[in-house]
Amino acid sequence: MKLSVVMPCYNEAATLETALMRVLAADTGGMALEAIVVDDGSRDDSAAIADRIAASDKRLRVVRQDRNQGKGAALRRGFAEATGDVVMVQDADLEYDPADYPRLLEPITAGRADVVYGSRFKGGNSTRVLYFWHSVGNNVLTLLSNMMTNINLTDMECCYKIMRREVLERITIAEDRFGFEPEITARIARIRPLPRIYEVGVSYAGRTYEEGKKITWKDGIRAIYCILRYNLFP
Repeated sequence: MKLSVVMPCYNEAATLETALMRVLAADTGGMALEAIVVDDGSRDDSAAIADRIAASDKRLRVVRQDRNQGKGAALRRGFAEATGDVVMVQDADLEYDPADYPRLLEPITAGRADVVYGSRFKGGNSTRVLYFWHSVGNNVLTLLSNMMTNINLTDMECCYKIMRREVLERITIAEDRFGFEPEITARIARIRPLPRIYEVGVSYAGRTYEEGKKITWKDGIRAIYCILRYNLFP
């Protein structure tokens, strides 16, 4: 089996090299590794950093968007480029640790799961304490998503989403920005028969806005729209 790790990247020069080295060194449970960085029109040195690492490790490929389009658009491009039997999302900002890969991949490699979600609320190795109202917002969005999809996730917004290729090929992503998270959840939940979905607790080292966090309250409003849009009018 082969694992494709898709990493959207926009102005992450401060963390990208460390994130990529962790991905390339990760334990993938015996699966061959393919890493794909989608540079989403970065204005810093992100693309040059990715190119330099790709020149020395052929498991890494770099693709570029001609302008900044958003996380969903970058993932749509990365999914189209991926060749693995299993495809997963990895952020470039060091909030999520590839050391969690063995636990995340185990339900799939053991043949028990078709889709795996990470969860910051099910107990990973450590979780940075940050904004109270962000956690409230995450819980509200997950609750609303669960009410619409009738699946019982604890962290719909978690970066880590892992799918067998057969599942991914049945999904079309329309959202360009952070609406990707509720959209893909709604689309997975509408597949019949329902894929086998598991959740695995992950560690989380969230960033402050001063450290480069990009999501805002406007993305929360968009997430509510996407939950309603892609569940009620798919």
